[in-house]
Amino acid sequence: MSRDARWKALLELLVERGRLDVEDAATELGVSAATIRRDFDQLAEQQMLVRTRGGAVVHGVSYELPLRYKTARHASEKQRIAKAVADLLAPGEAVGLTGGTTTTEVARALAVRGDLSSGSPALTVVTNALNIANELAVRPQFKIVVTGGVARAQSYELIGPLADGVLGQITLDVAVLGVVGFDPVHGTSAHDEAEAAINRTLCERAERVVVAADASKLGRRAFARICATESVDTLVTDSSAAPETVRRFEEAGLRVVVV
Repeated sequence: MSRDARWKALLELLVERGRLDVEDAATELGVSAATIRRDFDQLAEQQMLVRTRGGAVVHGVSYELPLRYKTARHASEKQRIAKAVADLLAPGEAVGLTGGTTTTEVARALAVRGDLSSGSPALTVVTNALNIANELAVRPQFKIVVTGGVARAQSYELIGPLADGVLGQITLDVAVLGVVGFDPVHGTSAHDEAEAAINRTLCERAERVVVAADASKLGRRAFARICATESVDTLVTDSSAAPETVRRFEEAGLRVVVV
């Protein structure tokens, strides 16, 4: 197992359990305890975990797994959600895409849609996510608009007041929102307040808002609020969402698409 694969596995186990012991982690990953100790020490140096005697713990409620280590989590669900979201978008529309693993899959689903293979433009995509812009920029039929701002390492998103200057000058047909949490009462949320502010502005500039969130995000809250539930038109989630949770969002006035 490569170092990157080990780190990804360790961080996902840590997010799931909150605490890991060296010996338990070594057994699960099939490597030596010495290797796990070195991994924990190196990850602690990058402030991705907190080292403890005999193991490691997450940073706490503000802990956020960097995007490059989140891509494998709920991967099949995110791909199904992404295709369903992409199918909601019409040729010629101006679409805002926030950062995140699910919205990255939405960008990929748009890139392979046959009816978007040509046009002038086939779609206008406004994003503050550097990785999404990079993936779509090679598609000449798409007009790609990237906000200004300072890059946030965890999510590849541009944040800060420089982005406001661009977003204040445009209007969007649709904003596709990736979230950390979406609660029927408390609305959508993210870990970082600056990221949430940019996402909120994208929503405000759009005629309609679509939230793309797998079932693990529903009923959850994070530190920074993005927008209220009533600001969202459509929620696209996966079939593992509890029927009661789906019903609560529908009662709040949302169209819920389950895939």
